[in-house]
Amino acid sequence: MMDYQLTIATILRRAEDLYSKKEIISCLPDKSIHRYTYDDFAKRTKKLAVALQRLGIREGDKVATLCWNHYQHLEMYYAIPCIGGIIHPLNLRLSPADLAYIVNHAADKFIIVDQVLLPLFEKFKSEINLSRVIVIPQMEETIPQDYLNYEAILEAGDEKEFDPFEKDENAAAFMCYTSGTTGKPKGILYSHRSITLHAMATLLGSVGIGISEKDVVLPIVPMFHASAWGFPYSCTLVGATQVFPGPYLDAESLLSLFESEKVTVTGGVPTVIINILHKLDSDPKRYKLALRTIVLGGSATPRFLIQAFKERYGILAIHTWGMTEISPMGSSSFMTSKLQQASQEEQYDQAIKQGFPLPFLEIRARNEMGFIPWDGETMGELELRGPFVIASYYKEEDADGKFTPDGWLKTGDIATITEDGCISIKDRSKDLIKSGGEWISSLALENALMEHPHVREAAVIAVPDTKWMERPFAYIVLREGKTVSSRELREFLADKFAKFWIPEEYEFIDAIPKTSVGKFLKAALREIYNAKRSSKTSG
Repeated sequence: MMDYQLTIATILRRAEDLYSKKEIISCLPDKSIHRYTYDDFAKRTKKLAVALQRLGIREGDKVATLCWNHYQHLEMYYAIPCIGGIIHPLNLRLSPADLAYIVNHAADKFIIVDQVLLPLFEKFKSEINLSRVIVIPQMEETIPQDYLNYEAILEAGDEKEFDPFEKDENAAAFMCYTSGTTGKPKGILYSHRSITLHAMATLLGSVGIGISEKDVVLPIVPMFHASAWGFPYSCTLVGATQVFPGPYLDAESLLSLFESEKVTVTGGVPTVIINILHKLDSDPKRYKLALRTIVLGGSATPRFLIQAFKERYGILAIHTWGMTEISPMGSSSFMTSKLQQASQEEQYDQAIKQGFPLPFLEIRARNEMGFIPWDGETMGELELRGPFVIASYYKEEDADGKFTPDGWLKTGDIATITEDGCISIKDRSKDLIKSGGEWISSLALENALMEHPHVREAAVIAVPDTKWMERPFAYIVLREGKTVSSRELREFLADKFAKFWIPEEYEFIDAIPKTSVGKFLKAALREIYNAKRSSKTSG
């Protein structure tokens, strides 16, 4: 067999050779629409790569980006790894202090910033040390004199000088950091090989999400979050039309873009997709959509969301699961031949599970008794290994005991596994509620509560209890104009769970705190709970 290196350059070359006339479409900060072809994309990417080399980027150097989803960010996704550099998208929803820490910890050499995000960059630039700051012009105002203009340096590049990096598929190509909800953010490096294999695994329709050249794909998930779940690489690999929403992630803007560009596949966290559903429900006949698939990930998906899209709009919502540490998608709840023969209710029961691991990803789980049987009932912490699973964190060999002695990644997720390998995550290990010696899943309670027609969001945490050690406590966000009592919610849950599972206490709030990627921030809810109880005690 040939020694053929799986590098980002191979994806770029394929896109240029086979899909040159396909489009890449971006909604820009001024709400104008930018269109160009894969051929234009390839030419500009090569010019950018050469320009960055002329400015001093060498193999192994890291280039940070502070950008929304758009065509120029896609160019960076390819240009930087194609010269042996490492692209490092920064999560623009983090605090300036966290951003400064991440840039310094990563030792980024350059940064490329959207002009509309310069006010954020200015808040932490004095805390970091960079060789160059490159700004993407997006406003009528001129770019500050001490910054470089992205378009100007790109035009100065000569694509004829482009010499793609294809030396080592195991070299780092992409860097991202965890959200840091339990301590400082941790750095993660994806290799050329891991990115390519992850893209191939997610593309498979039978076990992944099944994107092809015929699709029009709009990733709602930001490009600064775990490589936008790999969409920029998988879509380019098969020549799908790509649509980028820029900074406009509200339901109305997204639905308008879905309609005008005939989007067939999208992907985002459940909180954003719930907003889209509510907007659709408010005026079901307003939008004429070509949407066939919604990829859901980032947190547990409530059953009503999958059911509503299928039954009201004929759209398949696929629940996926992953982690930044695994590139990031690890499993999808696809329909097996066995499930196709099952009842509709059984299919919905399956759809909210985390599903089956992607090809090349191996799974197991263990508890205090050892490795769990695959019986669909016994719970244990899920462990993984595979070619797109990290072996260590950047500058840390084994942060917080995240790896087993034989090299598997410990996910922190408590799960069951069925005999045919279907994963069902019951909770994060830190979020499980132990009441009277029995485990209670906060995720199961949340999903059930969000099925109530008057509930928009629900988050459940463990709170201290003198008799049972811990009890579940529910925070509820109601739909606009709706009311429901605690008693009614307890009655709603009564036929779904054992009596000891059902929360006695509920608090109705305007919004549930969320992480930078839209997950419920339960640490903040615990702080709110503790602060209120402390004030009552002191009072």
